[in-house]
Amino acid sequence: MITVLVRVTHGPEALAATLSALVPAVAAGLVGDAVILSRRQDGTLAKVADAVGASLMVAEEMSWAEGARTARRDWLLCLDDGDIPQEDWIRILDRFVALTPPERGLARFRRDTGMAGLLRRAFARSSVRAGDLVHRRILLHEVKARAPVRLSARIERDPVFG
Repeated sequence: MITVLVRVTHGPEALAATLSALVPAVAAGLVGDAVILSRRQDGTLAKVADAVGASLMVAEEMSWAEGARTARRDWLLCLDDGDIPQEDWIRILDRFVALTPPERGLARFRRDTGMAGLLRRAFARSSVRAGDLVHRRILLHEVKARAPVRLSARIERDPVFG
């Protein structure tokens, strides 16, 4: 099982779109819990978190490491609100988690981001970003991250939230 970390920057509607896309993974036994990261206290976000049984963490930085400290599982799927994993992602992540040791624990979803995304990927370090599946030990700096493994799973942004 994994924990999903969701950073909220577009509001409760974008959060709801992402959380609803995760329901099949909960039913399949892949997603065990969720941590919602927000910069400010928000009553609507608190209601959404409560409704789905997620933890709401309010922190100015909204860093993945802060979410990792609250997570209940060792493997963490990092998403921004409005991210929607595409077909067959559950099987791909389940297999990766089952077969990958923590020291190799950084995997990246494929994402269509246009020319800017191609340039960013060409010069990017292996820092954790939205769309990554990462082992908690990497986020807590107990193990150094290697270059990310490219997953065949895809993630897209809900067009309403850019």
